[in-house]
This record gives sequence, C-alpha cells and structure tokens, in this order.
Amino acid sequence: MRCPHCRTDFHENWAWGKMFRDHDSEVVSRPAGSPELNWWYQSTQCSKCRDVTIEIAPFTQAGMRRGEWRRVYPIGASRGPVPPEVPQGIAADYVEACNVLPNSAKASAALSRRCLQNILHAADYRGRDLNAEIDLLLNETDAKKAIPLRLRETIDAIRHFGNFSAHPIDDKTALQIIEVEPHEAEWSLEILEECFEHFYVGPAVARTRKAALDAKLAAAGKPPSKG
Repeated sequence: MRCPHCRTDFHENWAWGKMFRDHDSEVVSRPAGSPELNWWYQSTQCSKCRDVTIEIAPFTQAGMRRGEWRRVYPIGASRGPVPPEVPQGIAADYVEACNVLPNSAKASAALSRRCLQNILHAADYRGRDLNAEIDLLLNETDAKKAIPLRLRETIDAIRHFGNFSAHPIDDKTALQIIEVEPHEAEWSLEILEECFEHFYVGPAVARTRKAALDAKLAAAGKPPSKG
C-alpha cells in the first residue's frame, strides 16, 4: 500500500483488534432486529516514516464484515503543500478533494474534475463539457501551448474513470457524483499535481529566470532576451 503520511509504497502488515459492541455505545445505532455488530480496527505501520494508519469496520458476531474499512487516522490524503503559484480557488478545491478521499472516492473525484475544468477554463479551453475541453487541450496546435506527452496521456486517462465518457460534465454538473474506484480518485489528484506543475509552477519559474537574465543583460548594456 502507499503510506498516507509520506507517500512511500510499502508492504502492509495489519494488526487487528476489537473496539466495542454497538449496543454498548451511544455513537452507533442500528435498526431494530438487525444483527448485533462488533467494531474492529486494523492498523499498520509504514516501514519508512514509522507512522501508523488505522482503519475501522463493523463485523457481525459470526465474524462477517458488514461495511467497508474506513480510515480514521490519518484523516485526509497526504499530498504535500499546494504550490503558491496555483490560484486560490483551484487550490481550495484540490485540498478538499484530498481531505474527502478517505471517506468518499466519488466526492473526491468530483472535486478533482471541477478543479481540472477550472484549470482548463483559465487556460482558455472552453467547450460544451469537460470531455470536449480535454479534447481542445489535447488537440492544441500552438507549439508554445502544447502539453508534454506524459501529461497528455494522464489527462486523457481521466476520461476513462468511472465511465466518465457517459456523463457530460458541463459547468452545471462539474460536481456530478460518478462511481469510481479509490485508485482512480487518487490518480485524479496526481493528474492535478502534474497540471499544477505545467500550467503554474513551470511558467512562474521560467518568468523568474528570464527576469534574472534580462537584469544581467541590462547591466551589461545589452537588449533583453527574446521570448
């Protein structure tokens, strides 16, 4: 698994333990006549950072799990800080997509799609829906605006998540909930991070370098660089 703390892949070794029975707790309710449940936890420790991951799930008295494992520590996805060059609104959607991932892959993926759409709109790619806007990006003919091959492949891949192509994601339905796999939602976050690098961080670094170069040229009495 991938450690939610340090993002390192490691072979998990889970330890299990029983927490409490639902009829003894005020925080857990169940319909009358439903099976009595035990709540169990499982925990594992990252071999690199040594921090732990803890999940809980309900089990019947017969040992049948009655729900998915839900991570309770750490809360949210550890993705690192958002680069300061990223616009505030886009950064806020990305952070929220990270935070809800452990509880809802569908909600996280929906926020990621809206985040991607806002990135494309800011770059003047506007179409009838997100699918068409991705096409506009991938079919860009201006060499200065064309994206690298790796980013082309990853952005194109998002359209295959959760039968995305069957759901037109326009401005009014950007947050539409579509069934996705957890790894697809996490991959959506990784795609956004690559977009941040291409659309915001890279250009900002290039502008800073050009300004430094032009300052040196000006000090030497030479004209500024082209570009």
